[in-house]
Formats: sequence, C-alpha cells, structure tokens
Amino acid sequence: MFNVVLVHPQIPQNTGSIGRICVNADASLHIIKPISFDLSQKALRRAGLDYWKYLDVKVWESLEDFFDFYSNKSDRFFFCTTKSNKPYFKADFQKGDFLLFGSETTGLPEELMQKNPNNKITIPMGKNGRSLNLSVAVGIVLYDAIRQNFL
Repeated sequence: MFNVVLVHPQIPQNTGSIGRICVNADASLHIIKPISFDLSQKALRRAGLDYWKYLDVKVWESLEDFFDFYSNKSDRFFFCTTKSNKPYFKADFQKGDFLLFGSETTGLPEELMQKNPNNKITIPMGKNGRSLNLSVAVGIVLYDAIRQNFL
C-alpha cells in the first residue's frame, strides 16, 4: 500500500477524484490542513462518488504534526513537483512510500522539499506544458509506483 499526501489542497473536486483513485489503488490518503474547503462539501462527494466511504483517509492539523508522526519514514517521502529534473519513473518506489503533492496553485513549499532533495520527482511535459491537473498527476505517479511493485 502507498500513501498519497495532499499538502493544503484547494479544489474539492480534485480531492474527491484523488480519494477515488486511492480507493481503487488501495492507497491511503493524507490531507494536510489548512485546506480551503469543507471535507463534507457536495463537490468533493460528487467527484469521489460512493468511494469515499471506503477511503483510508487521515486529516492532519499541520505539516509539522504529519512529519512528527512519520519522522522515521522521511527517507521514503517523494516530492512531486515541477521544480525537478528527475522523472518520476526514475524513482525506486517501495510499498509504504509517501507521495507528496502540493496545492493546485502553489505546489509544495521549497523548504519542505529540502528535507530530501534527492526525492524530488517530476512528470515530464512538452515545451508548452506548465503543469497537470492534480488528480491526473496523482494517478500517473501512484500507478507507476504500483507498477514497479506489482507482484
């Protein structure tokens, strides 16, 4: 099982879709506050369909609380960002890894990624591309981690 970590997500539909992806991938979802919506919002439930009730979700009050709890696993944190030259498919994923994604507008804080700069990964894009939808990015990276560890 893998862990998807959303740091300060802003769009409920994306979070709902990511929850649905996590259920289907048998992954846990960690949501780090602050977030700009209520987790009971209709848009979140609509995007997550009836999958939300099956989701292993943990909501953290702060990034510090999350890191304190998982401090012994920090070497297995992968920071998904456009500010890296290392493609996600060059990472060596292991079951239990944490795939961290930032908010839709600002991404992950640079100081956070400095905790383990060798684990900054990116999704290669064409010359006119700037970024992908957050739920699409989660699906790409999560399913490659699964592919690498498939039986």
